[in-house]
Amino acid sequence: MPDSQARVSERSRKISYEEFLEGCDEDSLAEWIDGDVVRVSPASRRHQAISDFVLRVFGDYVEQRELGQVISAPFQMKTGPHLGGREPDVLFVGREHLERLKETYLDGPADLVVEVVSPESRLRDRGEKLAEYEMGGVHEYWIIDAEKQQADFYLLDADGHYERKRTDAEGTYRSHVVPGFWLNERWFWQEPLPRALSVLRELGVV
Repeated sequence: MPDSQARVSERSRKISYEEFLEGCDEDSLAEWIDGDVVRVSPASRRHQAISDFVLRVFGDYVEQRELGQVISAPFQMKTGPHLGGREPDVLFVGREHLERLKETYLDGPADLVVEVVSPESRLRDRGEKLAEYEMGGVHEYWIIDAEKQQADFYLLDADGHYERKRTDAEGTYRSHVVPGFWLNERWFWQEPLPRALSVLRELGVV
């Protein structure tokens, strides 16, 4: 998530997460961090293209397999009572956890979260959010950094700590959370991006 975020609250006092949700509309680009409203800058064209590509391919796969629900930003995720309210680029909630979905936010961790890195958000996505998603129980976390042509995939181990998972020699990564879903990280470095329909055919969805 891009984040040239001025880390200054827009209010003179801390506000609750409930107040934050009441004050935001469906187009708000903001996160709630320890009582402060942190505004998020609009995404770049490249960032949005990658996010849309993931949403299309991943979302269609999940829908066709009836595995749960895939949601893109702006949509809030609150992983725990003492953790921030985040707005991931893409999140997946498995069928067995759909009760966590409320009208305006996800009350609990997503099963899988995708963050597409922008220059402003690199440290945040790899630092604050990595630690917070681990503590909050997000089972699988993907970080896609097109500028560095680097994709990182993390999976919670039995002790609740993230373990980085590697792609194979061809750049392919197979999800541990979504049965049968795989991707090739090299797709994200192409210009233009691959056609979603072609990828869905490779995945056996269409």
